[in-house]
Amino acid sequence: MIRFTLLATLASSWTLLAAGPDRPNILWITSEDNSPYLGCYGDLQAQTPHLDRFSEQGVRYLNAFSSAPVCSAARSTLITGMNASTLGIHNHRSSVSVPRSVVYYPQLFREAGYYCTNNSKTDYNMSINGKRASWKAVGWHESSGKAHYRNRRKGQPFFAVFNTTLSHEGQTTDNAYRGRRKQNPPRRIVPPGKVVLPPYHPDTPGMRENWSRYFDNLFLMDKWVGDKLRELEELGEEDNTIVFYYADHGGALPRGKRNIHDSGTRVPLIIRFPEKWKHLAPGKPGETTDQLVAFVDFPATAANLCGLKVPGMWEGRPFLGPGTQEREFVYLFRGRMDERYDTVRAIRTKEHLYVRNFSPHRPLGQAYTYPFRVLASMGSWYEAFKAGKCNAVQARYWKRKEAEEFYVVGNDPFQVRNLAGEKEHRDVVNALRTKLFKEMLRTRDTGLIPEGMYTRLSGSGTIHKFAQSEDYPADEVLTAAANTTRGDLGPGFSFFRRCAQHESPLMRYWGATGALMLGKEAAPLKDDLVKLLEDPGFDVRVVAAEALGHLGESAKSLPVLVKVVNEGNVYESLAAANALEALGRDGAVPMDRIKAAMPKKVRAEGARVAEAIEKIK
Repeated sequence: MIRFTLLATLASSWTLLAAGPDRPNILWITSEDNSPYLGCYGDLQAQTPHLDRFSEQGVRYLNAFSSAPVCSAARSTLITGMNASTLGIHNHRSSVSVPRSVVYYPQLFREAGYYCTNNSKTDYNMSINGKRASWKAVGWHESSGKAHYRNRRKGQPFFAVFNTTLSHEGQTTDNAYRGRRKQNPPRRIVPPGKVVLPPYHPDTPGMRENWSRYFDNLFLMDKWVGDKLRELEELGEEDNTIVFYYADHGGALPRGKRNIHDSGTRVPLIIRFPEKWKHLAPGKPGETTDQLVAFVDFPATAANLCGLKVPGMWEGRPFLGPGTQEREFVYLFRGRMDERYDTVRAIRTKEHLYVRNFSPHRPLGQAYTYPFRVLASMGSWYEAFKAGKCNAVQARYWKRKEAEEFYVVGNDPFQVRNLAGEKEHRDVVNALRTKLFKEMLRTRDTGLIPEGMYTRLSGSGTIHKFAQSEDYPADEVLTAAANTTRGDLGPGFSFFRRCAQHESPLMRYWGATGALMLGKEAAPLKDDLVKLLEDPGFDVRVVAAEALGHLGESAKSLPVLVKVVNEGNVYESLAAANALEALGRDGAVPMDRIKAAMPKKVRAEGARVAEAIEKIK
């Protein structure tokens, strides 16, 4: 049931607005999977004439970030005005119950009399009243490929979103690319042989072909943006509308989308203000700003520009309009992407990026089924790595991560030189680590809670309610996660044993994770880990079983993992399938034995992991 406090009588809402001050329309034009690979951002390979012209009419943001490096988590942050990690909706393509008190921005604008349309992607990770969140439930008047602000009442202000998939990673496939060529004149913006590759990408034919196609797709995306801008002018609304153009996250090729570095989270953002609203702009047309902004701030900013009260529950802060304050940093997060788990949190300032990997035992380049299937660049990169044809920077993508990363962005725009261990940066790293941990605790970040435990811990409530309550030992869990992922299990493994015997399954989980981090050095903990194979929490069993697999105890661990695949909830099953694949990939257990142990019939998620196993051998 849609919840609107004022929509009981929409007519009265409209009357109040008509009698109030003039308010601008808001138009959000969004593209998918593209970092600032635009001419107006200095990319010499891109041909984006419409956005280049638009940037001369608006203000271009140099430090805009998507909060998360994948569409559903980023869009869930936008629609709620809250970090998806606060609500537990940061895992890609999940469906998590959220509190009834959440205020969705279309709801806010609709209550104020705006006509709210979405054309047409939703991709929210939420469920409302036990059902996956629909476009109606979050407040849109229309949400479809035909949704348009022209359908509003005469004189009614609008909030409209138009989204294109032309630059999406899936558009670089052979079939999609041929389809685009049929609809548009054949051209090569950048021929494969002339592509200038980023330093983290090896020089392979597949990589060059994907980059070449991608620049073609960016050209088509730019033309689409131009069409939307021209349409606004033709309908006579250009002078009444504040226009945002931005991408839903970085991308689209490997090490872009799904990664928390700038290549996955930094996005283009250009905002144009008509003459009557130019006093709200942060600069003159054609100027730039280095102000830090993130997706969590976008709804609050739009509300502030339109004179609406920002809901107290929203975590974003307005960066335009009256009473704005500049951020010191933006908070970035990622969780499960597709069928692969990898918990990462980061702090980005204007000068630095600090990354904390809570899954350092997983490589950046996991065996994601989708990009391996659609991107020639993904497979060719992995094949080059296996053949020893990658340099140290390129090979790093396929190797175990470090617990901490630190980059000086001005000197290292591609973020390939990790300076976390350098003495000269120790003070800055310590300060950023402290800020990150404080932000995780302040927001009661749910990212350190395994996805399979959500329903078991939240009961009939929400994981947000659990995380905000005293039942969640946030300080203890963060300490355990921080220590164990750095391999610090205490003198004589004392810290591990305190975690393993703790009443909270979260502490036991992170204790077992610490043993997994140590690999063969955890041999003295075999007996403790064997006991955890019978833990009430399936997620605890999974990590303990994977740790034992690295200690030569596969006879004990494999049956446990197969049992969880068969009997756990969907996310526990997925975690177990990931552990099986990792044991085979790392060479701890022969892959043939892993395949033989996998049940013939598994859940869809487990099947996707099984498919990925075939690709990583």
